[in-house]
Amino acid sequence: MRKILYMVHQSLDGCIEGPNGEFDWPMMTPELSDFGQTLHDGVDTFLYGRVVWEMMSGYWPIAESISTDPHDLRFAPIWRAARKVVVSTTLDRAEWGAEVIGRNLAEDITALKREPGKDILLSGGAGLANALTALGLIDEYLIFVHPVILGGGKPVFRPDDARHPLTLVDSRTFDARTVLLRYARAGE
Repeated sequence: MRKILYMVHQSLDGCIEGPNGEFDWPMMTPELSDFGQTLHDGVDTFLYGRVVWEMMSGYWPIAESISTDPHDLRFAPIWRAARKVVVSTTLDRAEWGAEVIGRNLAEDITALKREPGKDILLSGGAGLANALTALGLIDEYLIFVHPVILGGGKPVFRPDDARHPLTLVDSRTFDARTVLLRYARAGE
């Protein structure tokens, strides 16, 4: 069965966005970009909640026309070529060849994991990640901690009255700046 890998960038104080929704603080440094490339080689499906999908689909299809950043130029064709699945109960369809699922979250995600192929990468967002964590459907957590304290904002994980034991499988530093904490569900 394929794994779901949850990749998220967070501040030192555990937020994925600042108090006013800002997401201007993560820096995609050269080592971090290279790691992302390696990570993308092991997946063939990008999984998004609706909010992150809207952000991604508004940028990556046209990234080369608005950015000269080497990371953006390298990732844009990968994004366009990958299978994209959006979990939403409000969207009926999505552009850029994306599939929409989510009427029955547990069944839909379990079916997606049972399909043949490489692993699945869930990027950003807290809502879908929290829902999938509660269902025990995320296999690994790749948490990139950036050197900034936002002083408030949206937390990566919200309380759900349940304990979710994890096992540290890797940690590393990128460009003497960002730290990766990689965890697997305990027992995996």
